[in-house]
Amino acid sequence: MAVISMHRNFYRSSKRKIAARFRRIFPALSLALLAILCCAKGAPAQQAAQTVVEDLETAYRQAANSSPIIAQARAQLDAELAGKPLARSALLPHLNAGASGGMYTGRVTGFGAQTISTGYHSDTFSASLTESLFDGQSFMALKQADSKVQASEAALAYAQQAVALEVTQAYFGVLQAQANERVAEQQVELLRSIHDQTSTSLKVGTGDIITVEEAQAQLDADNADLIAAKNAVAVAKNQLERLTHHPAGTLQDITTLNAIDPQPNTVDAWVAAALKNQPLLQQAQATLHLSQQQVQYAERARWPTLTLSGVGQHAAGTLIPPVAIDQLGAQLNLSIPIFQGGRTRATIHQAQALERANRESLKNTQDQIKLDTQTAFLNLENSVAQYRAAEQSVNSAKVSLDGTRKGYEIGSRSIIDLLTAATNYAAAQRSYYLALYMQLVARTQLKAAAGVLTPMDIENINSLLKVNASH
Repeated sequence: MAVISMHRNFYRSSKRKIAARFRRIFPALSLALLAILCCAKGAPAQQAAQTVVEDLETAYRQAANSSPIIAQARAQLDAELAGKPLARSALLPHLNAGASGGMYTGRVTGFGAQTISTGYHSDTFSASLTESLFDGQSFMALKQADSKVQASEAALAYAQQAVALEVTQAYFGVLQAQANERVAEQQVELLRSIHDQTSTSLKVGTGDIITVEEAQAQLDADNADLIAAKNAVAVAKNQLERLTHHPAGTLQDITTLNAIDPQPNTVDAWVAAALKNQPLLQQAQATLHLSQQQVQYAERARWPTLTLSGVGQHAAGTLIPPVAIDQLGAQLNLSIPIFQGGRTRATIHQAQALERANRESLKNTQDQIKLDTQTAFLNLENSVAQYRAAEQSVNSAKVSLDGTRKGYEIGSRSIIDLLTAATNYAAAQRSYYLALYMQLVARTQLKAAAGVLTPMDIENINSLLKVNASH
């Protein structure tokens, strides 16, 4: 009994200690667990709120911030900016300092009656200053650094406008694919109702099997079109997400549009603007200028160079201590190249050939920019007429479908007429959505071709979009 009582007392004591320890650590555990739960609940919601693309402006901002093309162009510009002080350094003074120390063994004969043989420690300290007084190639290299910066600035501007255009095309590409999917769904529903109607007529004895088969065949074809439309939506979203590096949510859409012609409405004005503002052309011009400077740089390899050098030296600890030597000196150095094995001549010839190549490349770029601007101008003009015609075509196709369906119900129109009218209506809807979104894309394409596309243009288009627009 004594043993049992002792075990009971030990159990009660241990239980009290465990309970007391749990009471001490429970508040800390509770706070830690609460923090973990809050983070687990809040983090995904916050992340989703920050990453979903819902409108064009958001898509553009995310693409601009994450685009590797823009990042590469910006890094290249940083590198060229660093090249300017690098080129200037060749024209600025160069100051160097040096020190040396070591143990030597010397043996001297003929200096007195006895031979001197001893070891000694020697230290030498020196400083030198070199200043370029005349160096034609270094002056030209500094000018080349400016041309490289100009070319990189133009490349960055072009990359930014190219990304803005790509995002706009991808954004409205998703909306167009989604519109085609809606049209395909509506077409399937319409064909299903026609098929049901023909099947019912066959059962009651007023229809025929050929009519049912015709409706079934068209329904199968429309089901295949619906599958293709769904796949096209997925592909379009992947394209947009590749640019933004964020998932695409429910995109804002546009219901009605006031189609506008180019402003100004003359192609010559847009071509002139393109030849003045297009960053791609500015980059080509800067590259040509750089190649012209490279020719001068190569030719100046024949020029003499003149430098001024100054040196100061202190040497302590020689063979005959305690001798110390201090020296100061300055000198002019003139270098005249006479023959370099044909290297200078070959370098000049190479630079001249590259200049001719860049000159022709500039001409080709000018021609391409003119063509792109003219094409974009005509596309925008055509998009206005296409959009207005597509609006009217949808209305006419809808009236034709309704009339044909009533005619089929009363027996004055055949099933072929009805299926044809349904197909024409779906085609008219797809053409309408294509014209709707292409009108907006064409505006962006013209400004990009002229090199004047800005974030403000993206904001203006974004202001036309509506949340959860329905057609």
